[in-house]
Amino acid sequence: MKRMILFLLMIGLSANAHFLTFLSNTDNVSTKDESNISFDISFIHPFEQSGMTMEKPKLFINSLDKTLPLTQTKKLEHKAWKAEYKIKMPGVNKLFVQPQPYFEPAEEKFISHVPKLIISSFGLEDGWDEPIGLKYEIIPMTKPFGLYSGNLFQGKVLHDGKPAINVEVEVELYNEFGLKAPSDAHITQVVKTDDNGVFSFVMNHKGWWGFAALIEEGEIKHSDGKSYPIENGALIWVKAY
Repeated sequence: MKRMILFLLMIGLSANAHFLTFLSNTDNVSTKDESNISFDISFIHPFEQSGMTMEKPKLFINSLDKTLPLTQTKKLEHKAWKAEYKIKMPGVNKLFVQPQPYFEPAEEKFISHVPKLIISSFGLEDGWDEPIGLKYEIIPMTKPFGLYSGNLFQGKVLHDGKPAINVEVEVELYNEFGLKAPSDAHITQVVKTDDNGVFSFVMNHKGWWGFAALIEEGEIKHSDGKSYPIENGALIWVKAY
C-alpha cells in the first residue's frame, strides 16, 4: 500500500512542476507614473494555479548586497510575499529571490530555486544580457522585455559561470486565463540546453512565462537526521504581450 501511495504521488508530481514565481506589475517603465513597481513572490504550480506555503526569502536588486523589504501576504490560500520599489533612474534593473530550501518528501530532496526578473526603465536598455553572478543563472539571449506572444525566447544556463550542457529546462505559463491543458503532459513543457548551454522556446500565449533550469548538486541535512540532495533551479520570468 505504501508503494502504491508513493507511486500515485509521483504521478501527480510529474504533472505538477514546482516554480518559485516572481512577477511584477510591469517589466518596462516608460513614464514616472509607471515607476512604482510591485512584486509578487510565491511557490506555486503556475499553470494549474495551486499554491504551497513559502517561508520568508530574501529579495535582491542589482547586486548580491542590496535587498528590499518583504511583506507577508497570501497567494492561492498559502503564505506568500510581496514588495515594492520605486525606479528613479534610467537603466536595467535585475532582481532575484533567494528562498529557504523547501523539502519535498515525495521526491526525497530539497528544492532551492532562485528566480530572476529584469525590468527596463526610461528607455535605457543596456546590460540586459549580463549575468548577476549567481551560482546557477539563466542569461537571456533574447531581450527579456518588450516580447510578443509567438516570439522565440532563448536563454543560456550558467553553472558557476560556465555553460550548463544538456540540462533540462522546465517551462510553464502563469495561467491566469483559465486555460485547460489537453493532457497532464502538456502542463509543463521541457527543453534541454545544447553544447553552449542555450535553450529555445516559442511562447505561444500572452502572459508571464517561467523558465527553470534544474541542476541537482549538494546535500542538506534534514531534521530526521538524513541528508538529502538539492535540486537547484536557475529561473527567469519574462512576459509576452
